[in-house]
Amino acid sequence: MTRVFLADSQSEARFALRLLLRDLNMQVVGEAATWAALLNEAARTQPDMLVVDWELIPTDSSLLALRATCPAAVVIVLVSNMDAREQAAFSTGADSFISKGETPDRVAERLLAAATAVLF
Repeated sequence: MTRVFLADSQSEARFALRLLLRDLNMQVVGEAATWAALLNEAARTQPDMLVVDWELIPTDSSLLALRATCPAAVVIVLVSNMDAREQAAFSTGADSFISKGETPDRVAERLLAAATAVLF
């Protein structure tokens, strides 16, 4: 079972993702609403996948600190807009991105594809 850590400042977004992940037979091992909490809790839980809202990533930072705490985890960045942020997400070290505007079915497809990458 893929172990997932969710990080989004909006509790509603975390709740929706938690339900979706449960339907995909993935286990949510932790949640955070801030960057600092994400770094601390992700290090403690060592998930297979991190789903992180773009807005949590400090402007003076990249995902390098997160990668250092969970080097084996696949990092998925949630973005609100599909413009330069997509390129920035990859340049900061994300493995993939998911638009918050995508349908739940499409989000599920993307999460399953990422989970498959974790297994192989």
